Amino acid sequence: MPLLGCIADDFTGATDLANTLVKGGMTAVQVIGVPDGPLPEADAVIVALKSRTAPVAEAVGESLAACEALLRAGARQIFFKYCSTFDSTDAGNIGPVADALVRRLDCGFALANPAFPTNGRTVYQGHLFVGGALLNESGMENHPLTPMRDANLVRVLSRQTDGTVGLVPFATVEQGAVAIRRAMTGLKEGGRRYAIVDAVTDAHLLAIGEAAAGHALITGGSGVAMGLPANFRREGLLPERGAGAAELPPMRGHAVVLAGSCSRATLGQIGYARDHAHTLELDVLATPDVAALQRQALDWAGDKLGEAPVVIAASAPPEKVQALQARLGREKAGALVEEVLAGIAEALVAQGAGRLVVAGGETSGAVVSRLGVRSLRIGAEIDPGVPWTFAEVPGLHLALKSGNFGARDFFLKAFGQ
Repeated sequence: MPLLGCIADDFTGATDLANTLVKGGMTAVQVIGVPDGPLPEADAVIVALKSRTAPVAEAVGESLAACEALLRAGARQIFFKYCSTFDSTDAGNIGPVADALVRRLDCGFALANPAFPTNGRTVYQGHLFVGGALLNESGMENHPLTPMRDANLVRVLSRQTDGTVGLVPFATVEQGAVAIRRAMTGLKEGGRRYAIVDAVTDAHLLAIGEAAAGHALITGGSGVAMGLPANFRREGLLPERGAGAAELPPMRGHAVVLAGSCSRATLGQIGYARDHAHTLELDVLATPDVAALQRQALDWAGDKLGEAPVVIAASAPPEKVQALQARLGREKAGALVEEVLAGIAEALVAQGAGRLVVAGGETSGAVVSRLGVRSLRIGAEIDPGVPWTFAEVPGLHLALKSGNFGARDFFLKAFGQ
């Protein structure tokens, strides 16, 4: 039975969380979609949903169904994972899903912490920073689906829930796990349903994880999971760290990168790849036709597939994204990009591609679904938050990258270039 049952609101976030747990010495398996049968054996099972931008009722329903499957399998603690940039709108989906899980688990309270200092995400006095910039000045204010225009997470979460939200501030977090636990208990007893917890360093995240050892539900980014393996180890439920948790079969097949994210990080990675690898940038605004764009990409890639990666991108800067959304509508514009890249992935796998990097949470969900992937074993980390994974069916190595993650040379680094 799993010790930790996790529900992730997108596919890249699921692999990010699994990566953190594997580094902490837990075996981890990522399951695609709500499980409809027995769960794989692992210390942690992460159910990857495509619920971040789904209608609220759908996101809540799928999250509760995933929770039921994890509880039936014996999970001792539930973790609701969302993005380190708290991607959501005032309507949700973080608050409504968390509310539903709090009610199902009858726990009355949960902490909320998206911090990931290694990737520049920190929370100070309740405000989320990306590097040295407030969230709403980091580029996330231009996100095509979940524009983030307020860095104060107490306010952001309060607008999404019918409960109340408190803060465990930096000064308390600095005092360690006992002080954090005492502060969270006080907030719960005072009627707060959630606590935004400050975190600026990995040491803070480890202390927060320790303080939440007895919590039925934890919500946050992958960073706060850093402290969870040690909790199970202290209970004697997890052995001391050993080798082998990240082992995957040997890689084979052509190397391909598919990018649909429009984040600053991914746009920079495409720019770097342009100078170092075969790179095709599809102009979705000029040719908003799925079949035509797929033909263009496959004709271009035909004689370029091999050991070195080929990069196919449907990403665009904010002004082009806004123009496409104005032309097609926000949902149709996003669905068009996802369908284009999913179809390209399917065709290239049929032509021998066996190593795929996919950039963007929505894009990753579309690609994995089209390829019929049902579960992923988690392997070694490429860059913070992004591991290689292996899908037994159809026998592929996949790296599912959040748009905001990875160094500028990530697309080449992933393949040892």
